[in-house]
Amino acid sequence: MARALRRLFHLVLFCPLSKGLQVRPPSIRVKYLLLAWLGVLVASWVLYVQYASYSELCRGHVCQAVICDHYSRGVISGSSCKALCEHKTLTLRHCLSTSSQHQVYAGHWKERPVVIKCGIEDGAKADGAPDSANRRRRGPFEKPTRGTSVDEFKEMLHGFLKDNLGEQPSLSALVDRIISLADINQDGKLSLAEAKSIWALLRVNEFLLMVALQEKEHTPKLLGFCGDLYVTEPLGHTSLYRLEVPPYLRALVPGALVSGLNRWLAPAWPRRARITIGLLEFVEEVFHGPYGSFLICDASPRHVGYNAKYDCKMADLRAVASEAAVRAHLKGRRCETNADCTYGRDCTATCDRLAKRCNADVVRPNLAKVCALLQDFLLHGAPAELRGDLERQLRTCVTLSGLASQMEVHHSLVLNNLKTLLWKKISNTQYS
Repeated sequence: MARALRRLFHLVLFCPLSKGLQVRPPSIRVKYLLLAWLGVLVASWVLYVQYASYSELCRGHVCQAVICDHYSRGVISGSSCKALCEHKTLTLRHCLSTSSQHQVYAGHWKERPVVIKCGIEDGAKADGAPDSANRRRRGPFEKPTRGTSVDEFKEMLHGFLKDNLGEQPSLSALVDRIISLADINQDGKLSLAEAKSIWALLRVNEFLLMVALQEKEHTPKLLGFCGDLYVTEPLGHTSLYRLEVPPYLRALVPGALVSGLNRWLAPAWPRRARITIGLLEFVEEVFHGPYGSFLICDASPRHVGYNAKYDCKMADLRAVASEAAVRAHLKGRRCETNADCTYGRDCTATCDRLAKRCNADVVRPNLAKVCALLQDFLLHGAPAELRGDLERQLRTCVTLSGLASQMEVHHSLVLNNLKTLLWKKISNTQYS
């Protein structure tokens, strides 16, 4: 097989060249021949990269095999385990993964569409997320150990939540919620497999936030789990923009072309206004909630989705982190410039250049990042009578800086003004 491929490669690339030297075709034919060769090479490279990236990113069969092996040995438990491993009614179908360590699939559960997410341990290839580092240091199902009582496990949970969310008066209620979620058969007891599963899941930042924010309208609903695999409701659109160029093609495709196509493919402006209102409401929901404040550390269009009714839903919560976790990561960190004091992609604090240590307070609030994301999405096609006010509101919003806790009134005023401006335009219409 390998010899046949080498001969085919030789025939395609070298035989035309040798014949060309003998026949010496006109220059115009040589030009077309060179263009054809170039096209073949580029197409081959694109196909190779796409195949390599797909095989790396889409390893759901590995994830399912590992999970079902642990389940069959009684190591883990979960509300979705029987459907995934025994009845085969929970199936992984279309791959949506963007990271080899975080497998995401569109799937079906009892013939209903769902989204299935699962982590794969890979010590050699880390994505740099704090929860990934924690999971590499010890296996996902090593705690709690046999002999741990329910009271001891509750203390473990309380300490973990305190470290990740900060000291909050409502942590005990959250511990009870987690215990109830882990108790699959609702018998009032917690088996070792149930405890191992929920402990592994809580170390996945997105799952922790889904549990803490499960009552919020713009957080995807958790439908089930098995070990550290979890199932959520599907979204019709998993990004603000419908067209996303793969990384290996971005150098070949002009940004202006992609932007123009996304504008053309975007929903009608009133629907974009509805999505925007939902995103602004999410910013409110994560600001001073019962479990503290949360920071959006990568305001990317890939993380913001919406459903068929154009209700905003966060498609990916991995870039959202508790303020307590961000402060703990940044405080006292050695630095030379402000860029060294960054958590995630854009939760940045200032660097004390005399002490060469990071301050713990993030400078740019969530609202400013979200407004920067919304400028192109919302201004294109905006009604003429609204555009001037909308531009001014967004410009004010983007320039917000300083600690949100120290400028709460101003922060809330800007957010409410923007929401009111949009809502007045679409209220009492089919889009509201």
